[in-house]
Amino acid sequence: MAKAVSISVPRMTALGRAEFILLGRNKMGLYVALLLPVMMVWGVRRAIGEVDLGEAGMSVNEVALTGAFGYILLFAVYQHLVSAYVARREELVLKRLRTGETSDAEILTGTALPAVAVALAQCVLLVVAGVLWLDLRSVARPDLMAIGLLLGVAMSIALAAVTASWAKTVQGSQLVTSPLMLISVAGSGLMVPLEAMPDTMADICSLLPLTPVIQLVRGGWLGGMSAHEAGGAILTGIAWTIVAAYGAKRWFRWEPRR
Repeated sequence: MAKAVSISVPRMTALGRAEFILLGRNKMGLYVALLLPVMMVWGVRRAIGEVDLGEAGMSVNEVALTGAFGYILLFAVYQHLVSAYVARREELVLKRLRTGETSDAEILTGTALPAVAVALAQCVLLVVAGVLWLDLRSVARPDLMAIGLLLGVAMSIALAAVTASWAKTVQGSQLVTSPLMLISVAGSGLMVPLEAMPDTMADICSLLPLTPVIQLVRGGWLGGMSAHEAGGAILTGIAWTIVAAYGAKRWFRWEPRR
């Protein structure tokens, strides 16, 4: 096992280094990964100023900044990776990589490393900015926040691999990512916390893929999340990640779609 890991890490690192170079050359990709989540936070903060957050027990800044983790995962990881997987597939990069000793999991993970690094760096900066500049409370449960982020990253990579199988071109990848992104923004607590929704709607939205991630991150930062709630969110997130990973293994396309 140790030998297998020692072999896999250099391979994935080499792939990640190449993807970092390509990301630096992709101005639109950098814009989406770095600036769009920040702009979304600003827009959401203004929009939710009209929402009654009394029942949620959170301020506008707390909702906006904890919801921002979801935007980072959606734009910097999920959407970016769908485009990257499709582009590498159509350029025959994935097909060539599979002819060597690199495993499928190493290829997908190595390709995802730059996006994951950018997303995690943004999340750290978000916490620092929230605590130092916006006077938010310090992180109450770092363990829950870390679990939520790890689940979110793993789930986003798997969902991106599944979604990439439906896109024929890089331009088409923007279209196939829209359903999940719109549903997540509207119902996963990024804009309106589940606590501020009607009970029936909240129960339905709690089953969406990104919802457990946001609940864990929000509970980790702000506190007040019971062990029962945390356990339920973790199990839901793991279930979605397993389903997405199975879908990626079954349907991911390694050769160009004609």
